[in-house]
Amino acid sequence: MVKEITVSGVRPTGKQHLGNYFGAVVNFVKMQEVFNGYFFVADYHSLTTHPKAADLHANVRQIIVEYLACGVDPNKCTLYLQSDVPQIPELYLIFNMFAYLGELERAATFKEKVRSQPENVNAGLLTYPVLMAVDIIIHRAAKVPVGKDQQQHLEMTRDFVTRFNNLYQVEYFPEPQAFNFDSNLVSIPSLDGEGKMSKSKGEQTCIYLTDEPEALRKKIMRATTDSGPTMPHSAKPIAVQNLFDLMKLVSPPETVSFFEEKYNDCSIRYGDMKKALAEDMIRFLTPIREKIVEVSSNEKLLTEIIGDGGSKARENATQTLKDVREIIGIKSF
Repeated sequence: MVKEITVSGVRPTGKQHLGNYFGAVVNFVKMQEVFNGYFFVADYHSLTTHPKAADLHANVRQIIVEYLACGVDPNKCTLYLQSDVPQIPELYLIFNMFAYLGELERAATFKEKVRSQPENVNAGLLTYPVLMAVDIIIHRAAKVPVGKDQQQHLEMTRDFVTRFNNLYQVEYFPEPQAFNFDSNLVSIPSLDGEGKMSKSKGEQTCIYLTDEPEALRKKIMRATTDSGPTMPHSAKPIAVQNLFDLMKLVSPPETVSFFEEKYNDCSIRYGDMKKALAEDMIRFLTPIREKIVEVSSNEKLLTEIIGDGGSKARENATQTLKDVREIIGIKSF
């Protein structure tokens, strides 16, 4: 039986934090066992922020190292660089013709970028959802592991696919669906008590996969809390709930239950909870950090993996682009 295709990518913005790990990597590691998976580093996407060439290359390498260390297996999936597949920018050009200005301007991520970086509102930011759609449909993917913040882009992908299929009266591209092995898409909270974990909030609000034990302890001990509950079984403030959510990810169930009871009877000591969380986080991340060091020192392995992955991705993408050119009437004389 032919396996369903799944696609997932990550933008190379430097070292990965816990949100990236639970939001994407865990999903993909599970998916590579049962699906025909394509996993890529979205280096073209990062150009919207005009990174320095050396930084971009270093970040791409770091992403590859960290994802291999987390369990992405090139023997079970196709791991490649977006820029190693020239069929992507050509299909991106074609699908820009099926995207309308109004819908691109209404994209939540575009509006946010207009507010946060008004000095750099480039065309790449506007058509970002189109390139993201092409990353998916170049392999005719059926499932995409995305976080909550990317669901709108996936909806736009389905709109582009439907528009193409209807215009040319074909059923060529499947409509990709968000997929998660758990019942809900994961969003990892920030240590500052507000929103999801994000590098844009600063180093101290994120837990990185490469953080050393002492750095982890300091970050977690500084995490935002409140003065403590005054009524039994009271609702938790967001910052406190965030700590419990992080603890549920890395601590034994009995540890979580212990501090839940302490919170409910108003005897909780946040310092004790943070210390327990820090030690559990260290135990969780130490094997990953050690594996990162091991993989990073093997340049030959990294070169072979990305070379092989690029070849596999191009082979599949070539057929998709050939079919699309045929469908829209671009043919050789």
